[in-house]
Amino acid sequence: MKSLLSLLLLCFCVTTIYGQVTIKGVVKNEINEVIPYANIYLKDTKLGASANEKGAFVINKVPYGSYKIIASSVGYKKAFLNITVKENMSNIIFTLQSNTQLDEIELFGSRNKRAEKLETLTRLPLAPNEQLQSISILSHKLIDQQNALTLRDVTKNVAGVYTFATYGNTKESMSLRGYRGIPLLKNGVRINSDFRGVGVITDMAGVDNVQVLKGVSSISQGLGGDLGSAGGVINVVTKTPKFYNGGEVSFRTGSFGQIRPTFDFYGPLDAKETVAFRIAGSYDRANSYRTSVSSERFYINPSFAWKPNDKTNIILEMDYMDDSRTPDQGTINLGGYDVNNILKLSDNKFMGFASDRSNSVNTTYAIRFDREINDKLSVKAGLFASNLQTYAEKSYAFQGSSRNKLPVLLNTQRYREYNASGRSDKNSVLQIDLVGKDVETGSLKHTFQIGVDYRTSEFDNTAYKTTYADATKPYVDVIDLSKSIPNVLPSGVSVAPNPARASGSKTKSYGFTIQDKITLTDWADVFLGIRYTSLERTKGNFIGRSLAGSKRDDAFNPLVGFNIKPIENIIVFGSYASSSNPRTSFYTDINGNELGTETWNQYETGIKSTWLNNALRFNVTYFSTSSKNLNLKALQNDGTFLGYYLKGGEDTRKGVELELIGRVLSKLEVIAGYSYLDAKYKNHASYYLNSSPLNTPKHTANLWLRYAFKKLSLGTGVYYLGERPHNIWSRNYTHTGVVPGVKPFNLKAYTTVNLQASYKFNEQLSLDVFGNNIFNELGYNAYRTVYLNRITPASFGTTLRYKF
Repeated sequence: MKSLLSLLLLCFCVTTIYGQVTIKGVVKNEINEVIPYANIYLKDTKLGASANEKGAFVINKVPYGSYKIIASSVGYKKAFLNITVKENMSNIIFTLQSNTQLDEIELFGSRNKRAEKLETLTRLPLAPNEQLQSISILSHKLIDQQNALTLRDVTKNVAGVYTFATYGNTKESMSLRGYRGIPLLKNGVRINSDFRGVGVITDMAGVDNVQVLKGVSSISQGLGGDLGSAGGVINVVTKTPKFYNGGEVSFRTGSFGQIRPTFDFYGPLDAKETVAFRIAGSYDRANSYRTSVSSERFYINPSFAWKPNDKTNIILEMDYMDDSRTPDQGTINLGGYDVNNILKLSDNKFMGFASDRSNSVNTTYAIRFDREINDKLSVKAGLFASNLQTYAEKSYAFQGSSRNKLPVLLNTQRYREYNASGRSDKNSVLQIDLVGKDVETGSLKHTFQIGVDYRTSEFDNTAYKTTYADATKPYVDVIDLSKSIPNVLPSGVSVAPNPARASGSKTKSYGFTIQDKITLTDWADVFLGIRYTSLERTKGNFIGRSLAGSKRDDAFNPLVGFNIKPIENIIVFGSYASSSNPRTSFYTDINGNELGTETWNQYETGIKSTWLNNALRFNVTYFSTSSKNLNLKALQNDGTFLGYYLKGGEDTRKGVELELIGRVLSKLEVIAGYSYLDAKYKNHASYYLNSSPLNTPKHTANLWLRYAFKKLSLGTGVYYLGERPHNIWSRNYTHTGVVPGVKPFNLKAYTTVNLQASYKFNEQLSLDVFGNNIFNELGYNAYRTVYLNRITPASFGTTLRYKF
């Protein structure tokens, strides 16, 4: 009897062990595109899985039996299959039909949809809400719906992102978490490597999405050499090929004489659908609300994709932009350093010359390789490069001072000088990653990345010397803004290169990164990451501070954190990260000792949540970033440099960001955000205790609502930017325009309101009508008092689109 029981028990164990199988499959849509991160589960069981970025899923340890297997993804209708499990299954294919009512939710990065090229930025194959860092994705659907033309038009939909400066409407410098000029990437590569983060102009015709990674990003981006590196990164992602035929043409016209045709064509190039192309482009010409100011731009974005087999993808990309525009210094402040009395300059007046021009030619290239080794492992490699050439000739109006040895002009009078500048900026990134998805080691599950990268950056600034008609005067003329302003450049004014004042830098760096998301249980994940970077400069001349020979810096930067899911729709997260800045490491103290790299430390915590069946997301984030080892100039009160530097000071940023994104009703979309920022200088050699960085608002807010009827949709956007200091409050003369001991005036807060209406005549043809800043709010973006640029007044336009 005992032997019989033992035999039965053995049979039961064998049946239990071997009566379990694996189910594999893929989730696609009706046009045969894979659907990344879809949810697949067996009804009335706890068995299920999430698809990877290629739509593939694996469900392990499924007992023999009959089941209803269900697949779902935001923007698609659920699909199910009835299956009987007797052996391993590897050929299940789900085809999900688009849910037209929910399709547009991918305005702000869907919970279950992969953002194109997000892994280029983060290096981990995770959806945005699964990442440890705070990431916002702004899709091309939002760009189209809002008829956005600039990077600042798009990113103002992200809580805490605001315009730092436009430098005479020739660039777009964005700030986040109180850090000026955060790095701007295109497809993962720098475009303008100026450490001040001055930014560039971007055309939206070729943009698939814009990714905003908030906070320290050293784990994937390496050493942070920019003033804004600790604030975050903006990555502009261009469009890539599709393996089905389609396209769109549009024509936009509007205020200030704007005309803008665009095109976008894509499809396969062979019957087997292994090669595909895409080409997008635009032409843009416009005047301005201000006389004598205009712009013209040509843009094209071709790309090719090749799938030699089911496990290999190769994509080639290029985009080219040629932009020419009139720099506009804006207006002047009639008050002192501490008094806001900005002159509202009449639109029929221009402080410069009609021949002033700023030209930018930017070309980016990329080749990406993706090879799937098996269901768990893949190799990803990419080579990204950018070449930016800029040249400007323009006037500059100034008041005069003892520093330039000219008498101070009062009231509305200003000297007007003329200058030129040129810059060549070349950057590249080569990165290779081994990526694992849901790799099991015992009871633990790992999603990891092990990678190396090689980065190069080289820029050369060409300085110019101006010759004036009257050699005794270092300026062109004196203008009075209360009277007529001549806009024709007088004869006898010329510019020529001045090699003695040229500057530039050449750097290369090597990085090694390991990241691992360790799933401990269904409700707890731990993130561990470490990066080692070695950077070498072989030449350097930074605004008069020269580097002789070469200089090498290296650093280790960690990223650690956790995700805890107390209930299914809520994630509580926390993290620590650091970033190192080697830009000033060769500065020496009074004894000639190098001061070394600066370091930032960042702590984040918050909640990520989804509601209404994943249709609505609500996130809360608290952050704290600080640095206590800044390399600072030793200065006399008048700004005279003493020839050495100090190690010290403390720079802190703390704040809270709130975001509500998605759909509150079946036809009502919402994007809402609010940011509170407490940015202060502590124990600084020059800046007053608890003073704030320039152009740093305590409060920003954004709201976008869109309601869709059958053929008509209506949208409105409201955007608030709080008051902020126009310059630094300092004991010494540290920067242009600073008056020692005097607190700078604040730029006034402003709120703009936009309206959008779109009518679909059929599935192909639609018409958009829109108005921006419809209440003609008056506001200014400033860079100290060098540029005081008014925000664009009320403007209106229409866009006619045809899709095929």
